[in-house]
Amino acid sequence: MQEWTLLVYRLPRNPSTPRIALWRRLRRLGALQLLDGVAALPLTPETREQLEWLADEVEEAGGTATVWLARPGTAAEDRALQARMRDAADEDYARVTIAAQGKTDGRTIGRLRRALRAIRGRDYFDAPGRADAERAVAELARDEVPA
Repeated sequence: MQEWTLLVYRLPRNPSTPRIALWRRLRRLGALQLLDGVAALPLTPETREQLEWLADEVEEAGGTATVWLARPGTAAEDRALQARMRDAADEDYARVTIAAQGKTDGRTIGRLRRALRAIRGRDYFDAPGRADAERAVAELARDEVPA
């Protein structure tokens, strides 16, 4: 069963800037929002460190935060969490695949490559759409004719 690292936090409603910044950082990491104020990532040294940094930022913004290590109570719950993360990454890969098949300009390839790198960074459970997205971007790069 997968071990998880949890960020349990509370931030004041005002000002909203720290809440928005935290939400964006959690999204960039691919964290699951389990409840209001509880976000989860698969436990690795990197994800634990990332959530510890975020906990420090929450406290600097006047909130409270703790980082927990946890294991779901059942294998079914663990599979469900993994599936949620895999599905979220798969949706992102699908958007890249669709964008690579659409009308492009010279900056599109670079933008899609950056998007792929970002998604791979939060694809903790090998989403099935990764290969299609990578293939679509590679084909786009091959087909791109310099102006």
